[in-house]
Amino acid sequence: MSDTKEDRPPGALLMGRPFGVPVYITPTWFLITGLITWLFGGQIDRVLPGLGAARYLVALFFALAFYGSVLIHELAHTVVALRYRLPVKRIQLQFFGGVSEIEKEAESAGREFWLAFSGPLLSLLLGAVFLGGMQLVESATVPGVLLTALMLSNVVVAAFNLLPGLPLDGGRMLRAVVWKATGSPMAGTVAAAWVGRLLALAVLVGMPTLAAYQAPGSGFSGLLVDAVLGAILAAIIWNGAAGSVRVARLRERLPQLSARGLARTAVTVVQDTPLAEALRRVEAEGARAVVIADGRGEPVALVREAAVRAVPEHRRPWTAVAAVARDLEPGLMIPADLVGEELLDTLRANPAAEYLVVERDGSPLGVLAAQDVELAFARAMAGQAPLPPVPTGTPA
Repeated sequence: MSDTKEDRPPGALLMGRPFGVPVYITPTWFLITGLITWLFGGQIDRVLPGLGAARYLVALFFALAFYGSVLIHELAHTVVALRYRLPVKRIQLQFFGGVSEIEKEAESAGREFWLAFSGPLLSLLLGAVFLGGMQLVESATVPGVLLTALMLSNVVVAAFNLLPGLPLDGGRMLRAVVWKATGSPMAGTVAAAWVGRLLALAVLVGMPTLAAYQAPGSGFSGLLVDAVLGAILAAIIWNGAAGSVRVARLRERLPQLSARGLARTAVTVVQDTPLAEALRRVEAEGARAVVIADGRGEPVALVREAAVRAVPEHRRPWTAVAAVARDLEPGLMIPADLVGEELLDTLRANPAAEYLVVERDGSPLGVLAAQDVELAFARAMAGQAPLPPVPTGTPA
């Protein structure tokens, strides 16, 4: 998987490629790591007052180890996704933990459940490992404090992610359960998204309320910090739930994107045919594209619409179609049966303006223009029906 500028999040640093998946830390990671170091350093001072300034080194070690645990949580999702042959674009460590960007949906409710549950499960197992380590050391020591903090943090991460609302892992597990019960992935998404919205409201109100109840003397500044953190976390959950519904609705509509349905009717000419004659045949036959064939009738090139437009009309009788064509490379021939995400993935892997659409026996069906796919995709995102085929016209 290539590390292109498009794949790298803005300002992020590449840390490695476990299992071939790039792992990035975003600029917000440094902010939260510094905040954890400062807050945890103050807590260590109450338990181990003799450490002095060294407590912040211990706190920094905890912050790094905590994010190491978060990375392991995300790697659990990644390993399961790869096991199910689902491509993982990248892992990001950021302000509120981490995220694994899995590019395709699981094929079944059962796989969706285990894909979601793998992260919290591994966090719970890490918590158990740190709990076992706590039995081997004194609690009022640096190792004891670190192991206790790591045990608690992993349990909290697991418990929080198991809350049954999108975009949390527990929400995806709820989605899988509803999907299994109803047979509809969309029904599962809607149910889990509404629970996610309720969780967002609970966090927005609950965090400052709980903080005020537990520490009534913390003052206005402490309450304000909790209220701001609660608002940020609530916004992330709310937007994630809404985004999950948008993505699910889009995936429902993606079957509208069909290579067969979007293919333009084409005329076939030989390479020395004048461009004006080729366009006359396009108009006469109600086609919208031109394919160049060799002496045996096999397609060898596609006339480029942009190149045709660049030729002045008075020059077209003297310009051969070969001058405005692109050789037909293997990546420019796509099966007519491609639909939805599979079609988009194929076009992304072989960027071009036009593609030859072929039947299973290799016979040409027509020409697929990238701009037609983009328009159909935009209409699908907007919830609009696909446009009917344009009956006649020329590629110019």
